[in-house]
Amino acid sequence: MTQQGVRWTADQVLALAPDAPSRKAGSKLGVAGPWSEAGSSGEGTVWGLCKGSGSKPYQTVVDIADPAGPAYKCSCPSRKFPCKHALGLLLVWAGADGTVPENGEPPAWAGEWLAARRTRAETRRSPATEPAAPADPGAARRRAEKRAERITAGATELEQRLSDLLRSGTATAEQAGYGLWEETAARMVDAQAPGLAARVRELGAIPASGPGWPVRLLEECALLHLLDQGWLHRDRLPDELAATVRSRMGLPAQPEGPPVRDRWLVLAQYDTADSRLTTRRIWLYGTESRRPALLLAYGAAGRAPALALPVGLALDAEVTAYPGAGQLRVDLGEQFTAPVPTTHRPPGVRTDEAAARYGEALRGDPWVESWPVTLADVVPTRAEGARAWQLADVDGGSALPLTPSAVSSPGLWRMVAVSGGAPLTVFGECGHEGFTPLAAWPQDSGETVPLC
Repeated sequence: MTQQGVRWTADQVLALAPDAPSRKAGSKLGVAGPWSEAGSSGEGTVWGLCKGSGSKPYQTVVDIADPAGPAYKCSCPSRKFPCKHALGLLLVWAGADGTVPENGEPPAWAGEWLAARRTRAETRRSPATEPAAPADPGAARRRAEKRAERITAGATELEQRLSDLLRSGTATAEQAGYGLWEETAARMVDAQAPGLAARVRELGAIPASGPGWPVRLLEECALLHLLDQGWLHRDRLPDELAATVRSRMGLPAQPEGPPVRDRWLVLAQYDTADSRLTTRRIWLYGTESRRPALLLAYGAAGRAPALALPVGLALDAEVTAYPGAGQLRVDLGEQFTAPVPTTHRPPGVRTDEAAARYGEALRGDPWVESWPVTLADVVPTRAEGARAWQLADVDGGSALPLTPSAVSSPGLWRMVAVSGGAPLTVFGECGHEGFTPLAAWPQDSGETVPLC
């Protein structure tokens, strides 16, 4: 933040928004008009009063220097974090037009909140006065064995249901409707196999997904059968592949191995949601280890996860990897500095190399849907004779089609506008449906442009 005297960009601020309505509302408040008594300190705090509909202005304060990510406090009734007032305050601060002066002292209401946060942080870092009672390894082993038996019974039952489907023909899936798969998914939940339950629910939506659905249904059934067989014969698998199967079945795992300290670039952040959970994916890239890493954070349905790292920043931190063949998920450990702006970008590859990397990833994890790749010197163009879009190598050697979700998102037009026909460096996810761009860098600028 202020350690290098560089403020965030508007894109980095808006990347924190929990949803599109918050982003729009925050943008409207990102001007000087509604704000008074705004200020910032050299320790990474921004505060201000925002005029609302009531007689009293909203008190808003943001702790940007917290290594765990920005923290927010606002007297408004919103349950979103950050709220539109916090986003607006950060946008005004990012504008560096003098509305938010530097090196000030926070008012009492902001200082009290900051002091309380510092106290809680110190308490968390202090060793516990009473050591926790050791867990009973025997009881834990018996619980794990009992759950494994339930999952095995569920996987065996699912194999029979898949066999019945193929024996009677895929047309029966369309006639049976979604209820068949919802009931099967409930059986997998009872078997304590949430990974199987999630994949079964996806099967229920395929018959209504348009032309070609029988092929897609068979493909997904084959992957589900492969996962079932992997679980039923997990004792014959290599350790890493067995760990991947356990993860895909939905069994909890803990990060393993020594932590890796690096300067991690925040490449992309986006949320996906269902009726039960909001999942946030944050892609990182280690400048020294030259490896991508994935942070996952979760929130209740309709609530944004607490962890947020603005795109385009870099942080000096340790991460610890989760087990599994080709797994990129990591756990964020100690952070040694607050995230700061950077112009560094990961090295890119050609489009054919990107497809090859996804193919290599499938060898270690046959269920992986995409793989993080940075493309160098590509231009967004329309595919010849079609309405589809693609990213083509600047020399015309090869191209990657964009996924349907990418073509229908506003990020496509932002990428096209940033390119203006010139080559870009683009980070995204390469999978069986094509490439989903998540961030871009123009040739003449090191500033990260979020696309999601």
